[in-house]
Order: sequence, then structure tokens, then C-alpha cells
Amino acid sequence: MTRDRIEYFIDKQSISYPFAIKFMESKVDKIKSGLSNEFIWFLEHNEIYTAGTSARNEDLLDSKKFPIYQTNRGGQYTYHGPGQRIIYLMLDLKRRGYNIRRFINQLESWIIKSLKTIGVESHTNQDKIGIWVPQRIGDKLSEEKIASIGLRVRKGITFHGISLNINPNLENYKGIKPCGFSSEETTSIEDIGIKVSQKELDEALINNFEKVFEAELLLTQTLS
Repeated sequence: MTRDRIEYFIDKQSISYPFAIKFMESKVDKIKSGLSNEFIWFLEHNEIYTAGTSARNEDLLDSKKFPIYQTNRGGQYTYHGPGQRIIYLMLDLKRRGYNIRRFINQLESWIIKSLKTIGVESHTNQDKIGIWVPQRIGDKLSEEKIASIGLRVRKGITFHGISLNINPNLENYKGIKPCGFSSEETTSIEDIGIKVSQKELDEALINNFEKVFEAELLLTQTLS
């Protein structure tokens, strides 16, 4: 069986959200037209809030804290900023049976396996979108969100993707109800006591993507 060959790029600088949207939309068109390979982009944004297609006005608690961008990804309000790993995936769903539910399940499995690689146990919750980690306070067992998924599909090509908290300032979530939940339900890898570099996390994500999606990732040196 031939494995898909997918290009990826690791950005070393903070990327503005408008630039990221413009790039992804252009890349989707190129992939659809056969002018570009499928593509995965690892990056970090400056401090912003984004409002997905299901965002509710009452979930924006502080409209002056950070710039706010309306976006066409699925989901509600979320925060992006330093210490958070963003992975945007421009992939052809037709190559994967055009099964969006299966694709999301694969994304969830990818994140969970990658977190386990660095020593973090996590899970999905059928009632709440994203990836969650168990937390125990005294005798009470709860869970906190460590990663979000927000996708858009256009012309059969996915874009937007995943945000995974390494060590962002969690106080910055207090200006919104992230994905409709309390900001107190948000955590990070560092917040639960695990120290990991961005490079180590990227390596875990790359290795596990290849396993879950049965693909070969090829590093490119330029964003184009």
C-alpha cells in the first residue's frame, strides 16, 4: 500500500491571523487544482481571540482584551497566543473517503497518542468538543481542556485545524468562554506538571501523525 506523502513546514516566527487565513485559502485552491501537495503548517499566533461560525455574543466577556477575528472555521470563541502550538491541516478529504467524522476521529486519536508520548494522559468527551485531561481536586474528579479542534472544508480540502496548549498564559482565556465553557476548564501541558519543549512536542506530533494517518511527512524549508 502506497503511503500518502504530505509536506509540512515549521514556522519559527509568530504569524498574524489574517496572513494565515489568506495563505490557507490560497493553498486550498492550489491543492484542489493539483498545483500543490497536501500541507501541514506548525505555527504560533500572537495574542488574539477568534470567533468560529457557532460563536455566541454572550461568550465574549472582554471585547477590549485582544484583537477579535471572525473566522469561517467551525466552533465558538477561542484564544490563540504564545505557548500554544497551532497545527493547520490542508488535506484532501477525497483521498480519505470524504468521511469527515472519521477524519475528526483520526485527529483526536493523533492528539491523544502524541500527548501520551510526552507523558500526558488525555481523552475525548462525547458531550464536549476537544481533548481533555483528568484532574482530581481532593475527592472530586473533573477534567480540563488541553486541545481544541476547529475545521473548515472547502472544495473537499480541509483547513484550519488544531490548537494545543504547551504553556500559554491561561489567564488570557478569561476574556471569553472558550468553546462555550468556563475559562477555569482550560489547562496546558505545563500546568499539569509536564515540561516539554516545542521541538519535543513537534516530534511527537509528526511521528504519531505518520502512524495514525499512514502517511509520510516531508519537511519543506519554505512556506509557499
